Parts: sequence; structure tokens; C-alpha cells
Amino acid sequence: MRNLLWALVSAMLASVAACAPAPSAAAVLTLERRIPLGVVNGRIDHLALDEASGRLFVAELGNDSVDVVDLKAGKATARIDGLHQPQGVGFVASTHELYVADGGDGSVRIFGGAGLTPVGRIDLGNDADNVRVEQGGRLVLVGYGDGALAVVDARTRAVVSKIPLAAHPESFQLDPAGGAIYVNLPNAHRIAVVDRVTGHSNRTLPVGLAFANFPMALDGHGHRLAVVFRAPAELRVFDLKVGKAVANLNVCSDADDVFFDEKRDRIYVICGQGVVDVVARHGPTYQRVARIPTAAGARTAMWSPSDGRLYIAAPARAGAGASILVLRASE
Repeated sequence: MRNLLWALVSAMLASVAACAPAPSAAAVLTLERRIPLGVVNGRIDHLALDEASGRLFVAELGNDSVDVVDLKAGKATARIDGLHQPQGVGFVASTHELYVADGGDGSVRIFGGAGLTPVGRIDLGNDADNVRVEQGGRLVLVGYGDGALAVVDARTRAVVSKIPLAAHPESFQLDPAGGAIYVNLPNAHRIAVVDRVTGHSNRTLPVGLAFANFPMALDGHGHRLAVVFRAPAELRVFDLKVGKAVANLNVCSDADDVFFDEKRDRIYVICGQGVVDVVARHGPTYQRVARIPTAAGARTAMWSPSDGRLYIAAPARAGAGASILVLRASE
């Protein structure tokens, strides 16, 4: 009887929690301003941030350019032209250099100095994509081709190793606390776990019947991994200590970026559907607490933990030019 009563009480509490009103969108993320990018045609891909100087770098894939946005001034102040479908960007603070991965010709272009002049080029073959800078800025990793990560020494700008993968890598994350690299391989229907020392993929994380895993985020301690699938549209959060998912939630469609907001214990899912889904952690569970409207096709972004702002790239649409939407996170 005691077990039956406890089951009934638990069910009632769960029902009350499910019916509790979620925080309003205004209490979570507030649109602070829009920064126009000028004439930018086509799709916008990934972004990078130079926090020290307050510059945002925007890979404009469809426009063959990268815009440099002065966040303090609230305007685009420079543009790097002559690229070939730039997809990923990464800023190395230790060398003050910008790495741009060109999907069109498979090259990585490197720009440095106050004027971001060309200082190097690495030819990887084809489909250079996501860029990640190792904590400390010693190494830059670039996903490319039919399945590989190129590891670049930021001091010499030379490829020091190549890590083979089972398929083209989409988003990948470097464990700050250990030697693992987590890699989304949607064409192989897996999430690979790569040993950074040996360069071998020694295990995978379970994906089940979910497909098209593109965005990925890792918390700052390397304990939890967020992966968003597009078919069906769901967020899966993995506890990396046990190697299994601790949450599955339905989210918005056409996601291409996801971020942990560790200060507020939230996850932001950025979707081309034209919204950001805000997911909050409540003890061991997660739930969506808000859906913030943005703009159609705005599926890439950059989260800045230091100033609590989410910078979202909105492509040009009929009647509206391309812009960066600046959303401020509330406590």
C-alpha cells in the first residue's frame, strides 16, 4: 500500500510540474539590437569571436566572404573577400590570427595583423568545414573531406597530423579536461569518440533511431555533451561519465548550432525554423522553458559566456538584409 501511495503522489507531483507555467521569453533572452551586415547574398555559416577586442567573425558562405563586426560600435567594419564558400572560422588569441575553412576549394586561409592580411594557406583537398581552437591556442583542428580532422600547429601554421574518420565530420568538440574529441558523423550515423593522443576512434556514443546529428556542444568541465538531431528534431544530452544519454527532448527544426550557458544552467538550440529553443536543467532532468523568435534561416550563432550574449546570424530575406541579432540572457 505504501508503494502504491508513493506512486500516486509522484504522479501528482509530476503532473503539477508539467502544468507549471514556463518563464516568459522576455525573462530568458531579450533581443537587444540588430547589427546590419550590408549586402550579403545566400547562406551564412559559422561564427567566431575575438573576445579581447570585441570582434565577431561571420563566415558568409553564399557571399564568398567573411565579415568582421565591431560589437562595441555595433557595425561591420571590414570584409575579407575572394574566398570560396567559407564554412568554419576560428580565432587564435595567442597569435591574433583568423583561420577560415573554405568548403569550395578545401583550403584553410589564415589572416593576421590589425588589417587581417593573408599570412598563410593550407590545402586539405576538399570540403574544409568546422574549425576548433584548442584551449590555450596551441593547436587548430579543421574537419574536412570524406572523413578527417587536420591538426595544425598555430605557431608554424603547419599540419602536424591527420585523424581519419568514418565519414565527413560536422560539429566536433575538444574535451578540456581529457584527451577526447567528440565528433558528429551524420553520414555514418554515429558520434565518434577519438583519442587525441593516438588519433584513433576507440568508441562511439549511442544514437539509436535519430539521424542527421549536426550541432554539438560540450560543457566547460567536459562532463556533458549536447547533440541535436534533425530527424527527428531532438536534443540529446549525454553524461560522459557514464557514456549514455540522460535527456531526450523534442526541439525546433533545422538546427545548426547549440551552446551551453553554464552560468544559468541552460542550453540554447539555434534553428533555421526561425527560433531559439531554451532548455533549462532542473536537477537531473531538462525541459524546454522558452522558444524565442529570430528570423527564417537563422541557424548559426556564437555564444559569449563573458558578456552573456547570443549572436545569431540572420541571412537576407525579402525586405530585410542580412544582420546579426544580439540576444542578451537574463538571470
